[in-house]
Amino acid sequence: MTATGAARVASQRIAEVLRERILAGQLPPGTRIKQDELAEELSASRIPVREALRILESRGLVEVRANSGAWVTQMDLHNLTITYQIRERIEPLLLMDSVPRLDPAVVARMREIQAEIETNDDLERFMALDRELHWATYAGNRTPYLATMVERLWDTTQHYRREFARQMGDRGTWAVNTEHRLLIEAIASGDTASASNVLALHIQRTRVELARNPEFLASIGHETARS
Repeated sequence: MTATGAARVASQRIAEVLRERILAGQLPPGTRIKQDELAEELSASRIPVREALRILESRGLVEVRANSGAWVTQMDLHNLTITYQIRERIEPLLLMDSVPRLDPAVVARMREIQAEIETNDDLERFMALDRELHWATYAGNRTPYLATMVERLWDTTQHYRREFARQMGDRGTWAVNTEHRLLIEAIASGDTASASNVLALHIQRTRVELARNPEFLASIGHETARS
């Protein structure tokens, strides 16, 4: 492997490590990423670390500020609301492209995931299962550029979904489970239009609840201040 190729691999590796930490909530929004410490921890030079940060910046997970450094991207309620409005419009398109080509085994897996969601009481496990379920519904898509856009939106809102779910607790459980079941049944019957409508309403309900409960953003700010 050439030196250039090795550097590219190192940058991708570091970017994936940081992405996993951000999505897991280990690096909350607004956290400063100290490049020297990261390079030392991962036994890398600053060059691949800088390139990794550029990769994550292109994915919306990191903000690189001139003469200031790199920070985990933080959104206010306005930008979070706009992001959910975008999701309401483009995720149903991805689902409509996917549904006609979904294998019955994938639908069976959706049912298994939902069954586990309904018996689960661990927040982090819910986050993983919820993501697996929705991405199973997109498994038949033939539009990778659209899937990439959706993945970016999921990644940039991950921490906010986690904190919102934490604060909503059991209040939102019934609605989530009902919407998931309706979505799966529409997909199983091949009713693309109904599946698309259920998904749009599922995302819209979350957006509306976020607007009604903006105080949850304050807890993220307090958490960041301690980081």
